[in-house]
Amino acid sequence: MRALAAAELDGLLVASPANIRYLTGFAGSAGLVAVTRADVLLVTDFRYAEQARAEAGAVARVEVEGTSVWDRFFRDLATLGPLGWMGYEAHALTVRDAERLPEGGKAWRWKPTTELVERLRACKDPDEVAAIRSAAALAGEALSDTLGHVRVGMTELEIAGLLEGALRRRGSEGHPFPAMVASGPRTALPHARTGKRPVRPGEWLLLDFGAEVDGYCADITRTVVVGARATERQRALYELVAEAQRRARTAVRAGMTGREVDALARELIAARGFGDAFGHSLGHGLGLQVHEAPRLSKTNEEPLPVGAVVTIEPGVYLAGQGGVRIEDDVHLSPDGPELLSDGRTDLLELV
Repeated sequence: MRALAAAELDGLLVASPANIRYLTGFAGSAGLVAVTRADVLLVTDFRYAEQARAEAGAVARVEVEGTSVWDRFFRDLATLGPLGWMGYEAHALTVRDAERLPEGGKAWRWKPTTELVERLRACKDPDEVAAIRSAAALAGEALSDTLGHVRVGMTELEIAGLLEGALRRRGSEGHPFPAMVASGPRTALPHARTGKRPVRPGEWLLLDFGAEVDGYCADITRTVVVGARATERQRALYELVAEAQRRARTAVRAGMTGREVDALARELIAARGFGDAFGHSLGHGLGLQVHEAPRLSKTNEEPLPVGAVVTIEPGVYLAGQGGVRIEDDVHLSPDGPELLSDGRTDLLELV
């Protein structure tokens, strides 16, 4: 494993569930993995005995423990051969679990690491891209199912329930995050919590939601007007965000820095006088987690890797009035950006 050699490690303790799934295929919620330059060891508990062997048996030695997974892990780690420096995921272990290392793992020298596996995950292979594309497709279908039933007077929670039900019916394995549905002035809250507020005529309705296929996530946001035609002011604001989003999603390329891509949308919004109303980053990576590397932000000077899948989601938020956000998922292929979600960003008026 080149990442181990580059980090001058003989092995790595992996505790992040997403990283365990990426390396072994095991999707259970409890397990520890040791990766060395020659072997992979997975230790889990009795609840996942059959699942672990079925999902990870082809790539890892699977051990099942009925009492203490940590004690079994340290015992079996000794069978992997002489190991000097062992890395561990400092960002994934609790303080208590990190304290176990010098206690049960005193035979090895432990070194904290961050995001060794996450950096590998940033570049998606064709099967991963296909899973995200499928998730994005069913998310778009679920949205169409939902919008056909939205009416003035429905609460945000009612609409979120319709959307999450449609996602399941269309085949989503789960909800990467609870669907966010905000209406009226609450659309000015970038991460509004879905509530009991009823939708009123002529208001913005913002829906931010995800879908999951084969463990991989899609993430989409759409903003619509409910119960009336959009006003000229609403149309102008929406078209500004839509133009910024189109500009970024068609011009993004692997090799550009996260800052450069963020600027594609941010500079346009700022030039129209709304720079202070776009406070979050332009986007983030997608994969086994809905937020992962790379970041599309004004502070990220690192180049985006070929094969990454990212969101493009500019927004403008006006306190007390409302806001607009539009989000699609894009694959950074060697030939340029490939839109994975439906890209249907014309303003919808549900009248």
